[in-house]
Amino acid sequence: MDVESVPGVGEKTADALSELDDPERALREGDVATLASAPGISDGRAARIARGALRQRHDDPGGFAATARAQEIYREALSLVQERTVTNYAERRLETFYPSPARSRVEEARDLARAAVERDPDEEIRGALAGVEPLTEPADVRVRDRCLATSDAETYARAQEVIPEVSVELVDDARGLADLARGYATVVALDEAFAGVAVEGDVRVEPDALDAPERVVPERTLSFFAHNRTRIRAAIEVHRVADLDAPCDLDDLADALERLDDDGTVAGDDRLEQLQRAVDDLDAAVSNAEGVANDRLRTAIEERDVTIEGADLLSLVEQGAGVDSLLQRELADEYADAVAAARDHLVEAVGLDDYADVARRAFPDDPTFPVERDETVVSRLREELTTARDRRATERKRELAADLADTREDAAALVSAALDLDVELAIARFAHEFDCTMPEVGGSGFAIEGGRSPLLDVPYADVEPVDYAVDGVALLTGVNSGGKTSTLDLVALVVTLAHMGLPVPADSARVEHVSALHYHAKTQGTLDAGAFESTLTQFGSLVESVRADAGAASESGAARANGGRPGSVLVLVDELESITEPGASATIMAGILEAFADSDATAVFVTHLAREIQDTAGVELAVDGIEAEGLVDGRLEVDRTPVKGKLARSTPELIVEKLADERDGFYDELLGKFD
Repeated sequence: MDVESVPGVGEKTADALSELDDPERALREGDVATLASAPGISDGRAARIARGALRQRHDDPGGFAATARAQEIYREALSLVQERTVTNYAERRLETFYPSPARSRVEEARDLARAAVERDPDEEIRGALAGVEPLTEPADVRVRDRCLATSDAETYARAQEVIPEVSVELVDDARGLADLARGYATVVALDEAFAGVAVEGDVRVEPDALDAPERVVPERTLSFFAHNRTRIRAAIEVHRVADLDAPCDLDDLADALERLDDDGTVAGDDRLEQLQRAVDDLDAAVSNAEGVANDRLRTAIEERDVTIEGADLLSLVEQGAGVDSLLQRELADEYADAVAAARDHLVEAVGLDDYADVARRAFPDDPTFPVERDETVVSRLREELTTARDRRATERKRELAADLADTREDAAALVSAALDLDVELAIARFAHEFDCTMPEVGGSGFAIEGGRSPLLDVPYADVEPVDYAVDGVALLTGVNSGGKTSTLDLVALVVTLAHMGLPVPADSARVEHVSALHYHAKTQGTLDAGAFESTLTQFGSLVESVRADAGAASESGAARANGGRPGSVLVLVDELESITEPGASATIMAGILEAFADSDATAVFVTHLAREIQDTAGVELAVDGIEAEGLVDGRLEVDRTPVKGKLARSTPELIVEKLADERDGFYDELLGKFD
């Protein structure tokens, strides 16, 4: 698939998508999460790109929702399903479901929806899905405790490109390696020529390191899993709760994640934790040990009476002796005890037997007051502990990274499957909550049984079911507030959902596959001349388009049977007479309906001018009526299902009839005028 050929993808967007590992696959499968991971591509933009790719693949001309009201119905239909998602991904992914005139796209979406409605929208699964998000790459990883070394300029350049996480150094000989080993916990030499060179420190000769960068920088793998750990764990839980087939052993992956901390370090290694604590606490431990020694020595001095003969004092002064000499002469044992206590405290604080000898040397035998550390020894101890910690951490990281490296694709598959499950479960919830069924797509016109619109501003359980079918052109009549507009909304919703490939809120439904839905909402008030002309022009263009499509379809004959673009359209119009004077409106609507009657179009016009239109039209027009049963306590009682061949009575007629039943004379005469 040529990325730039996708509708809505320009040069800059194509460049961004080229950063993905397999942009063609993501476009082909409508993978919104992967598309959104491209630089500068938002979730909404990714959904539009995926939708454009689908249209291209199915040769979809678009334009199904041909009017503003038809577009509103689509957005409302989509929202009904999106509101039942858990993840942001599923909400965006559902935007790739759109009403399409392309049969192949509708069938593709129907296949997914059929499987989805069989799902059980269990609340436990919904809870598990709450933590699932698309996997993302962590921020740039930098590793400062190791470096790569080479004497070759080309290898140097390649190493910087392949493993940017670590420093790359140019060296000439073993001395250069030795210098690096003093500054880094680990040095990885890339040249075979360094094999066998004896250098103090952790120097490894790995000529093939650039072919397996994860071995050199296990942090690359670990940071990815640490960054996405919560999401992967949630996906694991979704697979367990939903009993989904998994591409890997869930327990093994979960156990590996348990060994990983949020910052990408290895967890659960006692030795590593001891070394880390020793490094972190060393300065405090040394200071505390000094305090222990000085407290003991100070107490000993305070409790001891030291007597020095005058001749001895004179001799010490002549020799330049100070407090240290006095301590050595008079308090040698007490000083030795104080230093021993300091050493024991430090060894215990470090907590590592193999570093006890170095730790003990941190306090020298030579007496001083106050007792002070040997900073050189402490620095050496710190360096040895730090080096041991870093080496241990690197070893554990390599081991864990080796366990996780081969599961990266499996983890991605787990998350992807969980996110796709959310899409399916949203469709299932929609279907269950609104008692939906998969409609039949085919034939001519539409037929809805037991349809209930979730768009009404009443609890869904209180919505009265409606049966309605039209094949060709029909006038829909009825009393004010009797449900004519809501019936049009129901028809538009069912047809839109069916062309999205989704279930519809009805006991059963069949809709013709049409190229476009033209839904014209009721105009508020009479239009001025300019607006009237614009509206009339729209209908003129529509009539010409319908006639042209009908002619092309009759010439090709088998176009529709072969799955090509259908020539028919569905036209829903709500009280077009409000655009101008009633007499002119009836004439205009009669002319429009005559044109539709001669084509493949299916049209329903809601009107209060049915008699006038029938009288004016040159063809026979079907009339359906939403029949009012009467007025009860001032309230209108209505059967919401249109009656075929019925010119429904108006609200004024019902009021006159009620008055005629109560009184004779004038009201009987007035009622007769309605015949």
